[in-house]
Amino acid sequence: MVPVKSNRRAERKRALTGVSSSRWAGAITRASEDQYQLSVRCLFDERALLRRAISKIGKRLAVPCGQRVGGVRGYPSRTERAQKQCRLQVLTVRLAEVEQRIEAGHPAIVVGGRRLAKTRHNLIDADLTQNEWRECWDAQRLFLTADGESGAPYGNYTITVDPADGTVTVVLPEPLRHLANAPRGRYRLSCPVTFNHRRDEWLDRVTANCSVRYDIVCDPERGRWYLDASWSTPKVVLPTPAELTAIGTRLLAVDLNADHLAACVVDAHGNPVGQPITVTTDLTGPTSQRDGRLRQAITELIRLAKLHGCAGFAIENLGFADARATGRETMGRGKRGKTFRRTVAGMPTARFRERLSGMAFHAGLVVVAVDPAYTSRWGAQYWKQPLQQQSKTTVVTGHHAAAVAIGRRALCYGARRRPGVTAHDQRIVLRRATGQAVPRPRARGNTSPPRTTGAPHKGGKTCWDQSDQLAPFSLSQDRSGRQPASPVSSDPANSGRHR
Repeated sequence: MVPVKSNRRAERKRALTGVSSSRWAGAITRASEDQYQLSVRCLFDERALLRRAISKIGKRLAVPCGQRVGGVRGYPSRTERAQKQCRLQVLTVRLAEVEQRIEAGHPAIVVGGRRLAKTRHNLIDADLTQNEWRECWDAQRLFLTADGESGAPYGNYTITVDPADGTVTVVLPEPLRHLANAPRGRYRLSCPVTFNHRRDEWLDRVTANCSVRYDIVCDPERGRWYLDASWSTPKVVLPTPAELTAIGTRLLAVDLNADHLAACVVDAHGNPVGQPITVTTDLTGPTSQRDGRLRQAITELIRLAKLHGCAGFAIENLGFADARATGRETMGRGKRGKTFRRTVAGMPTARFRERLSGMAFHAGLVVVAVDPAYTSRWGAQYWKQPLQQQSKTTVVTGHHAAAVAIGRRALCYGARRRPGVTAHDQRIVLRRATGQAVPRPRARGNTSPPRTTGAPHKGGKTCWDQSDQLAPFSLSQDRSGRQPASPVSSDPANSGRHR
């Protein structure tokens, strides 16, 4: 990131103001500065990915072929080892180039997109003619944007939209004032515009002269121009997971998969409620279709959350950045590894998290992202069978059980379940309730007496404090309560304390 005092935006804005206007100069310099900062962040991310890949390959190259040293496995053959040595040299050269660009402060910026620029050399594969590609290239490079101003007429003085009839007028810069067809050097567009999505919110802002940003873009495939309106929402202090638990609200826990979303309603005590839910998602095809299907799936989740009285969602904080960087080094080999890597590449983890956060905020719901460690393993081990006994008419999968573990972590409970706490029928199967301190009579002999709360523990378990109770873990730690996270034998059902 380049500090504000070092980006020289003020100097560039003053130079452009003399030949246009202060508003257009501000819009131009802001758009270019945002693109520059984005490119710099991408350089830092690429450097981190390259360093991970180089470190992983270097560790495996240090181990002889077919051997394992300290948990690091060497490559199975000399041929693959030689290929990885070449790969390591290529990644080292790329890392040096990236570090040189970061040091010089000159990221590679292609106005219009690097992918579209490379498509120019592969028009046959892209099924485009040269004229069609030129239209797409010009449309990506041509845009008109203007930030809003609070107190200005209808929230934006540069691009103004009249809410009465949808008339759009644009303030022309000084060299183009002779083309104005409206008073005060403005140009009125020939066609009006109409907002359908969130129109009431837009009307409330423009009638109160609150700031609204407008973007005019072109779609060459449809041959249309579009006007997009955007504005910032007031900051709201969201409740913490501990506050959600204290309030006693429900959460809709969601497990993201390649072809569906597995969900389950979790109550304030961390117990699954009702039938597990499956929302199918077909995330194949063009980008626009995938994004629309993902939005449709999120809309269904919001509807289900409101239907079951949930206060928000619990999801996994997935990224797969390290896995994508190292590839076959950590994600398997052969046909099975290739299938797994393809599945991971097709999971829109970041897009799902961003879309769900935005849509849930406007729906009045919160989103809690938890550590994804061992959710599938512990969910299948501890919650699949009880969930199947509870949901007799629905086939419960390991993904539904993982959703229960995710929801429990979001409510600050352990992901695992203590065996023998609950049963499929409380009337005919007797079980000891969670936290019960009253001793029950046992058969005499070599069996140990029942242990009550506060009694000294004679076993070999760790993590017990002075009062013989495990101290509650903080929210910044792993939701399993152990550092580092590792599967153990037991876990409570309705509290955050381990037994």
